[in-house]
Amino acid sequence: MPRETRHYDHVIRVVALFAFGFLAFLIVRHVLVPADFGVYGFYRAGALDDARAHPVRYAGRETCAVCHDAVVESQKDSRHAQVGCESCHGALAAHAGGEFDPKPKVLNPRLLCLTCHVKMDGKYAAFPQVDPVEHAGDAACTACHQPHRPKIQ
Repeated sequence: MPRETRHYDHVIRVVALFAFGFLAFLIVRHVLVPADFGVYGFYRAGALDDARAHPVRYAGRETCAVCHDAVVESQKDSRHAQVGCESCHGALAAHAGGEFDPKPKVLNPRLLCLTCHVKMDGKYAAFPQVDPVEHAGDAACTACHQPHRPKIQ
């Protein structure tokens, strides 16, 4: 004899399904989320120790200035005065630490300069932008501009 269903049986099944799903979510979350997650905000506290374990790659402008003071002096009061050395030359902590084998690479000035200065919609108008073909053809930017003091004198 078929059992007569109550009018609200379908609601009970849906509630049971949601309760099972929520319980499964809590179990999976407990298994996958590390215990130190959320100690210092919305990230894993152990990530700080992981980051400290990596060697320092960037030396900073002050470290570069110890040996390259003439470059730093020439860069003062120029449009590139706020641009850090390693923004263009790459990470140089090993070089600054006395390992001179990883010398800074010879840079392709055309590609490097255009990283920031290629004309694009959305950049504010006061920022120097160029259409590379129209501005200089195939010539390198350093044919007319000094990288550390880019304004043509």
